[in-house]
Amino acid sequence: MGEQLSRLSESGGCGGGYDPSMRALTTIPRTAGSLAVTEVPDPRPGTGELLVDGIAVGVCGTDKEIAGGDYGWAPPGHDRLVIGHESLGRVRTAPDGSGFSPGDLVVGVVRRPDPVPCGACAHDEFDMCRNGRYTERGIKQLDGYASDQWAVEADYAVRLDDRLADVGMLMEPTTVVAKAWEQVERVGARAWFEPQRVLVTGSGPIGLLAALLGVQRGLEVHVLDRVTSGPKPRLVHELGASYHHSDIDAVMKRVKPDVVIEATGVPQLVLGAMAGMVPYGITVLTGVSSGGRKVRIDPGLLNREIVLENDVVVGSVNANLRHYAQAAKALAAADLGWLGQLVSRRVPLADFAEAFEAGEHDVKVVITL
Repeated sequence: MGEQLSRLSESGGCGGGYDPSMRALTTIPRTAGSLAVTEVPDPRPGTGELLVDGIAVGVCGTDKEIAGGDYGWAPPGHDRLVIGHESLGRVRTAPDGSGFSPGDLVVGVVRRPDPVPCGACAHDEFDMCRNGRYTERGIKQLDGYASDQWAVEADYAVRLDDRLADVGMLMEPTTVVAKAWEQVERVGARAWFEPQRVLVTGSGPIGLLAALLGVQRGLEVHVLDRVTSGPKPRLVHELGASYHHSDIDAVMKRVKPDVVIEATGVPQLVLGAMAGMVPYGITVLTGVSSGGRKVRIDPGLLNREIVLENDVVVGSVNANLRHYAQAAKALAAADLGWLGQLVSRRVPLADFAEAFEAGEHDVKVVITL
């Protein structure tokens, strides 16, 4: 690794042509096997920007897709992309009037609105960008947060309760489910809406955090996953929720959820949730499906049921500043012992490859900086 790091440093690291002096986890987008710790230029905060010492980044499916060469775009003029969008750090310097001070625990927002902007971005709903010209830290045309230090605009930094110093990298996935729950509540507001039961499909980080927010709303929470051992069933039970591992159709009939938050992207679960929903129910899809799988379905019957029962199916991805504020509040109100159990492994940056290897009982793996 040392020889590789040195070689990449001499070649310009991320392609900027500056004297490198900081470690970062970078990749050549669309090139499998190119993920490496390289040296990159020290961040130079611009006007209105914070300089942040990195603490950790979470690793998710998107990071693994980028590392596998399936996804990602480097910043313009650069060969390599600094990955990492589930950030956590402490402010080193902050401009006067920014509202931040050295030592503040912060995360950086992932998405930036497109420069045109579209109507959604013009109204600060950049998670709903309509023309696709948005950019994203660690994913699309902007370097991410997997580095010793990073700079971020004060307007796109969010302060966390200092008690979350060990688990604050869970903030970004929490924003995803905060938005999903907001979608549920906004759709429900079309008429009388007093949900009692929610079914979350999937007990990964998104599913468990969706269940957490359901419990915080006082709902009867059920979680469906195929695993029967390890930490996931225990984490669900410790929330006071019910854990299921049987067929989706049977669970839907037994639970009769008013809301389903689908967090797997598995076609059978997606269709089972849509087809088995009670009248006037809401299904929010947060999992991204992979293509190539065939499932038999009667689209006419499914359409008939959704129409005649006034059901709603909505897709939800990413988050805006409002959802970050909601997520920060939810994490601050959560049991820290429970949140800590979501972090299965902490891997030093030098051993980053271990973080991209699936462990049998992993929930969330983080890279420490």
